[in-house]
Amino acid sequence: MTAGAPPLLVIGEALTDVIVKPTGTRRSRPGGSPANVALGLARLGHPVRLATRIGHDAPGQQISDHLRGGGVELTAGSVTAAPTSSAVARLDAQGSATYDFDLSWDPDPRALDPVTPGLPSHLHTGSLATSLAPGASLAVAAVEKLRGTATVSYDPNPRPALLSAPERERPRVERMVMLSDVVKASAEDLRWLHPGGDPFQAAARWARMGPSLVVVTLGEEGAWAFWRHGDCRLPPRRIDRVVDTVGAGDAFMAGLLSGLLRTGLLASGGGGVADAEGARRALHAATLSSHLVEHLAAALSFAARVAAVTCTRQGADPPTLTELERDSRDA
Repeated sequence: MTAGAPPLLVIGEALTDVIVKPTGTRRSRPGGSPANVALGLARLGHPVRLATRIGHDAPGQQISDHLRGGGVELTAGSVTAAPTSSAVARLDAQGSATYDFDLSWDPDPRALDPVTPGLPSHLHTGSLATSLAPGASLAVAAVEKLRGTATVSYDPNPRPALLSAPERERPRVERMVMLSDVVKASAEDLRWLHPGGDPFQAAARWARMGPSLVVVTLGEEGAWAFWRHGDCRLPPRRIDRVVDTVGAGDAFMAGLLSGLLRTGLLASGGGGVADAEGARRALHAATLSSHLVEHLAAALSFAARVAAVTCTRQGADPPTLTELERDSRDA
């Protein structure tokens, strides 16, 4: 790994979120699930590199400024001549969003080269980056290439409007689940992927397919974590004033990864086989030990705090560590 190269790599889409309130007012903000996770990790103090695809246009410059201002480094080739993608997020009276997309995921292969400029210790990906052609094959290939020397996290975050039927998407999703150490999905995601099925049974089955930890987010009802031989419920966290839920799941993902990274349950050193395998063993051991499982519970609780603060803000605007500490003092 080159000197000073960020140990974390996030692969996936960055786009402009056009947020439409119930009153009809509109506001544009940078977004995209993987980009939101990268920003959340950077604001929580982790050096992060994002492999993505944005344009040289004004929206692309806004996204670039937003990410770099938050501490995220873009990989070479992430800025292209193609127009920047966008999503229209329509909010209901409770602040929940539904999305319409004008999006392409055709990144420059150079942007997703996982060994330039140095091997990351941990790789996160998901959403459209692993499901939308032609870039999905590049993202999955990067995961396959890196998982021997990096721990891997995945959030399927399916967007039905851009995908085929669930029965055609499930094999692709479950291939990624098997390649991952940590998986986060919403109950809504699992219900879409398994129509008529029990989302929690699906999550428990995923936890036996390869990952050491599968976390199902339940919105205002908290979360439910599964591992190969057990599970635990995370109670809901009270939020006094919900502005909207845009980016809340991504903030939870960033908080969860941050908590696991800080306790050595994901690789965060210089990369390499020993680093990845050591963290992988530690994460698996944490699910078997009543003492170590406290680290998992603390990471889940931290993730919920990060998501809760994000819900008090407009759009995908995850908090910094300083803001979390201030929020904790004010609580």
